[in-house]
Amino acid sequence: MFLIGFAGFAQADRLKDLASVAGVRPNQLVGYGLVVGLDGTGDKTSFTSQTFRNMLNNFGVAIPANENPSSKNIAAVAIHAELPAFAKPGQTIDITVSALGDAKSLRGGSLLMAPLKGADGNVYAIAQGNLVVSGLGAEGRDGSRITVNVPSVGRIPNGATVERAAPSAFARGDSLVLNLHHADFTTARRVAEQINGLLGPGVATALDGASIQVRAPRDPSQRVSYLSVLENLQIEPAEEVAKVIINSRTGTIVIGQNVRISPVAITHGGMTVSITESFDVDQPEPLGRGETVVTPRSGVEVDEGSGHMFEFAPGATLQDIVEAVNQVGAAPGDLMAILEALKQAGALRAELVVI
Repeated sequence: MFLIGFAGFAQADRLKDLASVAGVRPNQLVGYGLVVGLDGTGDKTSFTSQTFRNMLNNFGVAIPANENPSSKNIAAVAIHAELPAFAKPGQTIDITVSALGDAKSLRGGSLLMAPLKGADGNVYAIAQGNLVVSGLGAEGRDGSRITVNVPSVGRIPNGATVERAAPSAFARGDSLVLNLHHADFTTARRVAEQINGLLGPGVATALDGASIQVRAPRDPSQRVSYLSVLENLQIEPAEEVAKVIINSRTGTIVIGQNVRISPVAITHGGMTVSITESFDVDQPEPLGRGETVVTPRSGVEVDEGSGHMFEFAPGATLQDIVEAVNQVGAAPGDLMAILEALKQAGALRAELVVI
């Protein structure tokens, strides 16, 4: 079991690490093609034969209609790639090739020229090249076989050439919108305030918890320099929402820095956890100028029933609770059950997320 707790501290991040520019994004491409040159590890599906026939017809090779061309040295494949933002014609991108039929391996194969289309149906790149396959498969005459990794999927570095630039709204209009990676109203307000403090009031406006609209020059070259300044601004993001993350498969538990627990006593099996709170009143001297202050004090106790007792000084922190449970050595299932019961009782002041 792993139990992790985080202590909070202020840390400024660059704006480029917190937000992205609306419209500046990659685009997904997909295509269909043939891989040839396989060593008998291809497929003999009907659509592979049809594709093979169409390819030969395009090269002027006529095949009688009553013949069904097929070969175990070819395979029908799906091709997918990601077209980066601002990619220009002539640049190359990596592609991934995956078998569609029952091909056993694509090792040693070559992808013939295939178009890659976007969601709008237009061709944005042309793919072709020799595959790099990390998987390995072997089969004996008695039917025994062994497979390492996935030999039916391969990659071609720089395997596609960009033929068309994806449309972008980067240079349009009088403003840009910055979208936060994690929506937070406080962070959005701080970003707008930081930009306005640098460039003047009214330049940036927080539209909602995720978007900040910023006035920008129309000239694309000036807009690039403008964004270069903005993306390097140091922003102190707001504290995250209090969360407890539980991975039930690995037993990993992550407790956020803002997690709080109300006074409660827990008994689970042979383990008892007690959390109490009290308040101390600190008063100034009779002739002093100070003010009366009420200070909350917390105490945490964990008892396994076998004589192991952990007592904490007043003002116990989250780190104290983490260390106590680690020392007790509670099983992952025990701790998960305790946290779920705390949430149901309303004593856990945090969102409980199970992944």
